[in-house]
Amino acid sequence: MIGVIGAAASGGSDSTDNSNKDKAVSAASSKPKADQSQKAPAKGKPAAGTKSQAEQFQACVAKSGTPTEKAAVKHVTKVTGADKRNDILDSAEVWTDYTGGLMGSNAGDAKLIASAFTSCYESKNGLVTIYGKDGDLIANANY
Repeated sequence: MIGVIGAAASGGSDSTDNSNKDKAVSAASSKPKADQSQKAPAKGKPAAGTKSQAEQFQACVAKSGTPTEKAAVKHVTKVTGADKRNDILDSAEVWTDYTGGLMGSNAGDAKLIASAFTSCYESKNGLVTIYGKDGDLIANANY
């Protein structure tokens, strides 16, 4: 009884499938392939629109930041949440290679990163949090 239900549900073992999927695959594979160098960007350089959030943030600071902010932002390893803003409750996270927490030796530099972030991004109700490489919160600021 179970075998009959299984065969009915799967459509049976009828091998007279008249679909065109095999023809479509063979037609697509018979076309010559386009030159791959035209499709993919060069391997060393990402395409203009494919920069990571960290690269976009560093580029903004390089363009309009102070010398101390530029030096501090070199320690940024990852940025999340900067691309999704709705002005209700925006939360961005900036990860650095610093160690220590709020009272660590890098707290001043982390505050500079937070200040630079507020110069590059705007939100009516945003909070940027700066973390160290060990996951400890180092600084935060409203943006």
